Amino acid sequence: MKPIVLLLSFAAIALVTAGLTDVAFAQEEGAGSSDGLKLLGAGIAFGIAAGGAGIGLGMVGAAGLAVISENPALQSKVFIFVGMVESIAIYGIVMMFIILGQ
Repeated sequence: MKPIVLLLSFAAIALVTAGLTDVAFAQEEGAGSSDGLKLLGAGIAFGIAAGGAGIGLGMVGAAGLAVISENPALQSKVFIFVGMVESIAIYGIVMMFIILGQ
């Protein structure tokens, strides 16, 4: 199964179950309804960023190892590219904290 299909399946299941929680439990109007959506949004923001960074890091890492094996002088450039890909996950963490801080 392709990773994107698996990711979308988990996202769909999470959205469906998040919608069912409001129906399953009785609560007062406006009591805590936005807290669950904040958590869901923060989780999706970080999950997609981390998943994308993992896929990108696998591709960049494999290509970087091939380049280093042919020309070891390019090692510093490979590390820069790896760092750029890892920064995507850091942006996801920052967005998660911004969402949870509101």
